[in-house]
Amino acid sequence: MLISREQEPLTFEPLIVTLTVQTKKIYINEEEIIVAIVNSTTVILLAFAVYLVLMIIVGFLYMNRTANSEDYFLGGRGLNGWVAALSAQASDMSGWLLMGLPGGIYAMGTGQSWIAVGLLLGTIFNWLCISGRLRRYTIIANNSLTLPAYFENRFRDKKRILLLVSSIVIVIFFLVYTASALAAGGKLFNTVFGIDYHIALAIGAGVILCYTFMGGFMAVCVTDFIQGMLMLVGLLLVPVVAYFLLPGSLYDILEESGAVGGAASFLNPLMNGDRPYTAIEIFSQLAWGLGYCGMPHILTRFMAVKDEKELKKSKSIAIVWIILSLGAACVIGVVGRAYLSPVILGTEGQASAESVFIIMIQNIFTKDLALPFVGGIFLCGVLAAIMSTADSQLLVTASAVSEDLYHNFVKKDADSKEILLIGRITVLAVAVLAFVIAWNPDSSIMGLVSNAWAGLGSAFGPIVLMSLYWKRTNLAGAVAGIVSGGLTVIVWDYIPFVGGQTLGNATGVYSLAVGFLLSLLMIVVFSLATKAPSKDIVREFERVSSEK
Repeated sequence: MLISREQEPLTFEPLIVTLTVQTKKIYINEEEIIVAIVNSTTVILLAFAVYLVLMIIVGFLYMNRTANSEDYFLGGRGLNGWVAALSAQASDMSGWLLMGLPGGIYAMGTGQSWIAVGLLLGTIFNWLCISGRLRRYTIIANNSLTLPAYFENRFRDKKRILLLVSSIVIVIFFLVYTASALAAGGKLFNTVFGIDYHIALAIGAGVILCYTFMGGFMAVCVTDFIQGMLMLVGLLLVPVVAYFLLPGSLYDILEESGAVGGAASFLNPLMNGDRPYTAIEIFSQLAWGLGYCGMPHILTRFMAVKDEKELKKSKSIAIVWIILSLGAACVIGVVGRAYLSPVILGTEGQASAESVFIIMIQNIFTKDLALPFVGGIFLCGVLAAIMSTADSQLLVTASAVSEDLYHNFVKKDADSKEILLIGRITVLAVAVLAFVIAWNPDSSIMGLVSNAWAGLGSAFGPIVLMSLYWKRTNLAGAVAGIVSGGLTVIVWDYIPFVGGQTLGNATGVYSLAVGFLLSLLMIVVFSLATKAPSKDIVREFERVSSEK
């Protein structure tokens, strides 16, 4: 170990002779430190290079196995249980799990973990109540390859209103979602290597674009599987190592770290900084779980699982993964506050609080343990979280444009190879647009994810749920639900109605909660006020419901 922890600043003896010797020692150590930092950075960069090349190789290998649009967008419905589970969870959690959530807890305390509780409940509900029925229904409903196609086939939408509306919603909100992932990648490279944010943004976007463009769905799922395992190992190991490296009691260090409200408030999940949580704030954070039913990049994993046996395996794997990952991410925020003390992230001259996991890895493996390559591998776990979401979002957006919009509205006689080409072109176009949205280095990962999650969850969550469990749901109700849910989020989050503030800022209520409930209400009202579904639709619904 070349240097002391930051909690142990160097001191000088008062005697002149001792001062001269000590200064010389410090000078020598500084040279050693500079060499060590350069060497460590080189080793970490090597780990990143190996990882990124591996992802590109996977994309290249699956490029030759991608013969048509069904292979590119759904992998021929051939996912096994492990790949389906980990790719679904890795594509779900994104950089938010390793940056946004730990950063929120680091800055404000364990009260920020209510979002994690909501996401845990939402994940469990999604796997237990949505996955099996949705897989069966998409097969019976004319082998639907995408979520918009499922809506069209489920409700016999001959005018293709649902296809158009839902595809537009996907493109709008996934642009923002993909931008959040690219922004997280830019911040990662900037923090680790000191590379300019915009150059770092281009590097991350380029690699993700490369393997997604080539290999499609299976390349995305296999890379997500690798990334999911890497994320989990990093999440579990880093906070444990950091805890045992603490120079004293966790509580005492937190008390001295400048945590808002002190250690007691910081560790109290009912406190929001230095004040108690309100019921509305807890409800809004729990409401994040409502979004799961409407996330196309997660739902496509359910649709692509090989069979019911593999799906049952996926459920158990995914639920265990999410419990461990969310719990560990929360612990990182707490332990990181103590481990990095007296440095306070987010203050002038310091990296943002969202970089807590990255900086912990750097300190632990390059300073305390002197294992920079291992640190590089765990930093790749952060990159993995980012890439696993961005690639899925690119693919879902591409499927919405090429399969749902181009094939159905622009060129109906397009063959599978032409649709595949349009899909790849769309991947490129969406990546460029998301790159532009993420250009601002001060953009909040949490803010971008929050808006996109709310928009997709409000537009699609209620109609997915009702289409699977209420046979009276009809076309009019579906259209009303999607439109009202998506528009509510836009109005709630972006239009300053109250004294220059948006309704979200003025009320403190998360737009997803409002949009989801309003969409659900519109589905029921419009379905009951219009003609009941045909006997053919009802029979199909009952067939899906009866199968196990």
